Amino acid sequence: MTVTISRLYDDYSAASQAVRDLEAAGLSSNDISIVASNADNWYSDKRSDSRMDRVDTDRDGTDDRVEGAEAGAGIGAVLGGAAGLLAGLGLLAIPGIGPVVAAGWLVATGAGALAVGAAGGIIGALTQSGVSKEDAHVYAEGVRRGGTLVTARVPDGERTRYEAILDSSAINIRERGEAYRRGGWSGFEEKAPAYSAEQARRERETYGSTGMGPPL
Repeated sequence: MTVTISRLYDDYSAASQAVRDLEAAGLSSNDISIVASNADNWYSDKRSDSRMDRVDTDRDGTDDRVEGAEAGAGIGAVLGGAAGLLAGLGLLAIPGIGPVVAAGWLVATGAGALAVGAAGGIIGALTQSGVSKEDAHVYAEGVRRGGTLVTARVPDGERTRYEAILDSSAINIRERGEAYRRGGWSGFEEKAPAYSAEQARRERETYGSTGMGPPL
């Protein structure tokens, strides 16, 4: 029996390290997913011009990871199995959040809904994977405000071990939800405007994060 565990991080560097630690602990990259805000265009700025970072197996001039994410094919889940999850990052636009960099099984199973705003959207994808509705709203809002979500499917008997790995740099989801509500937030809304780069920067500064960090 497997269970789903999710954690939110204020910056991508902490989340990507958590992904590496999960893989190093023996969890298959096929059972890990990452969704990171790209409000400040860090992925494009740092990677789009690097030929070494391109994955273009069909030689059409477009990075396969971007095509896969846009098509809902979950290219991260495919490439991740061979090269680690982070090798399969691709671009995706999620209603209510805006541009994200994502890879993994949550993208593979939910990208159709996430990308086009079908019923349920990101909240539906998260709740269907076992996340409570209350937490799903905070996770989605956290990504909207510049954060990164890591979700993993783990054996029930090893849940404590994997939770310890994810908890090392994650935020306290209950405290963050309370902080959002004190500011007048009542829940994630798919029709809400995406955060700008400046808004995401201010949000990270509010919680003591220095930024997104390096992409890999």
